[in-house]
Amino acid sequence: NIFQMSSNENFSSANSSNRPTVLEHTRNIGIAAHIDAGKTTCTERVLFYSGVVHKIGEVHEGGATTDWMEQERERGITITSAAISCGWTTSEGPFASIPHRINIIDTPGHVDFTAEVERSLRVLDGAVGVFTSVEGVQPQSETVWRQMDKYNVPRLGFINKMDRMGSNFLAAVESMRDKLGANAHPLFLAIGAEENFRGLVDLVKMVAYIYDDTDQSGVRFTVEDIPSDLADQASEYREALLEAVSDFDDDIANKYLEGEPISEEEFKLGIRKATLSLKFIGVIPGSAFKNKGVQMLMDAVVDYLPSPLDLPPMKGEDSDEQSVEVSPDDSAKVAGLAFKLMSDPYVGKLVFYRIYQGTLKKGSSLYNPRTRKSERVSRLMVMKANDREDIDVAYSGDICALIGVKDVVTGDTLADKDLDLRLEPPSFPEPVISMSIEPATKADQERMGIGLQRLAEEDPTFGLSTNEETGQTIISGMGELHLEIIRDRLFREFKVDANAGKPQIAYRETMLKPSEGNGKFIRQSGGRGQYGHAMIKMEPLEKGKGVELENKIVGGSIPKEFIKPTFDGIKEAALSGVVAGYPVIDFKITLYDGSFHDVDSSEMAFKMAGIFAFKDAMKNATPILLEPIMKVEVSTPEEYQGELMGDLNRRRGQIQGIDSRGNACIIQAFVPLENMFGYSTDMRSLSSGRADYSMTPSHFEQVPQSLVQTIVETSSREPART
Repeated sequence: NIFQMSSNENFSSANSSNRPTVLEHTRNIGIAAHIDAGKTTCTERVLFYSGVVHKIGEVHEGGATTDWMEQERERGITITSAAISCGWTTSEGPFASIPHRINIIDTPGHVDFTAEVERSLRVLDGAVGVFTSVEGVQPQSETVWRQMDKYNVPRLGFINKMDRMGSNFLAAVESMRDKLGANAHPLFLAIGAEENFRGLVDLVKMVAYIYDDTDQSGVRFTVEDIPSDLADQASEYREALLEAVSDFDDDIANKYLEGEPISEEEFKLGIRKATLSLKFIGVIPGSAFKNKGVQMLMDAVVDYLPSPLDLPPMKGEDSDEQSVEVSPDDSAKVAGLAFKLMSDPYVGKLVFYRIYQGTLKKGSSLYNPRTRKSERVSRLMVMKANDREDIDVAYSGDICALIGVKDVVTGDTLADKDLDLRLEPPSFPEPVISMSIEPATKADQERMGIGLQRLAEEDPTFGLSTNEETGQTIISGMGELHLEIIRDRLFREFKVDANAGKPQIAYRETMLKPSEGNGKFIRQSGGRGQYGHAMIKMEPLEKGKGVELENKIVGGSIPKEFIKPTFDGIKEAALSGVVAGYPVIDFKITLYDGSFHDVDSSEMAFKMAGIFAFKDAMKNATPILLEPIMKVEVSTPEEYQGELMGDLNRRRGQIQGIDSRGNACIIQAFVPLENMFGYSTDMRSLSSGRADYSMTPSHFEQVPQSLVQTIVETSSREPART
């Protein structure tokens, strides 16, 4: 019982006696949501109430602490996730008067920067999903929620913007249940809404918190009896909360069925158990901009979200691919994950590092199993957005920044030299758009190469390649805004003026029917020749299944040492299909026969045989071209609905549904990415600037036959690949 631990100060043996904050009182959380839901504003209030900053910075004024990049302050959006630490002490409840250390990562909402969310959630212990009280669950909210599910992150919900016209807390909770399938239950009820939003009802303690309207900072509020007009509703929702929590706590279930009273500490422990099970989401209303509800959210973070000790051990593999577990323990050998790289103008490369086990001291060395090299940590820092504080030692459960380690990429495991293990890295989506980029002058050429290389190291969804036919440099990313920010950073950080070509779409290829392929590579030039022969069966798989390779060679028709080179050839050939030269996806290859020569066969010969076999099979499998389809949601006043739907239809869009939320009409559609370039300008023109939209990658679909030839011709003229 962690609550008893805290009150008795009987902490686990995993803690070093030198730790400033014990593991039980450490929280690593992320704040994630759809664009403009209020994540950064919420983070800014947390920093103010915890005393990290003494003046609230506003996003729209370019003053938010965690939005430190020039591009973020100009656009009012978050582009890169920022880590910052604060202290928090609850005034009541099981953790009362116990200082906690909370490490917060504020993540971007825009889909173009989804990699920042992905790598943050990979190393965090808990998260707060922020939703707006008017729109509820929006498209990027669903994407972020799926990312949280992927990494099994326990979470809370914060329904923000309760002060806005059309706000409805309970409807927003209902949208979480409907659209996310979340077992969401209010922990508080809102007192009033829109301009009358003035406080919260605590369903655990059954009291009301009423904010003092004369204090704009939101620091002062009074604890009162629940207003009489909300008493029945509060009792109803408390009963529903108790019933939901009793599914996860036998003691509460027994007392609930027997009608016995349940103490605040027991109730909170039950909610904590339910939250850590990943099958329950507690939800809190508030208005970060109007400074209401944030303190209750932070109390809930301390009370209900996990410490590093509450989570199952992190799994990894050793050099023999055997499973290895890593648990928080300061006395163990150090192991952790490099989850983010950043170029700093003052100190060079910063490596953001989550320590899962052990204690890391400044000046010690870390072993990288990918490179088989050890590197020395010359400096150790705690990040505070773009500020930093030097430290001498970091403990398990901490998130810190390393300086001095050079040959590191996102997802590398860095550990003690006696631990040869690899932790599971975060996975990232494939880029969907690419364009050529050229320096404006010859003087910019070298700087551009250095700048692009550094940016590619930082961002796993930013691709960099050279087109062999044209010699052009091709950059790839998650969207127009992503590539626009890359160009802007080149100009500001590396002083490179660059011109960009027309954006290119990351098409894919697949096949419609099974086929067989026969690949022979025979070369005789006097002396030893080359001989490789492979026979394969190819079959299409369902969308999103990826690539499967199966070896069914029996009787040694292809020796064991040549199987891998054959598959390597197949994988290499799949990077360039037969329709327009785009990567081939969603297929299974079975290698079932072949032949070899005792003297002439080699790995290179069988690799070439694999390439020829794949090309042969593709030609007979009815190959087709696929295009990326985007899920588009447009929010507009009703009077512009017709024009905007007509415009989406002209872009080959498929309307999926029309909803009403407050005074807005929500149009949902699937639209090919190719036809979404410049949509923002057209949409604002059609709606007099009153409509807004969001776009997330959804799936790939077959390109209409009438357009294939045009795409093939365009690809041959401007062969940009992703």
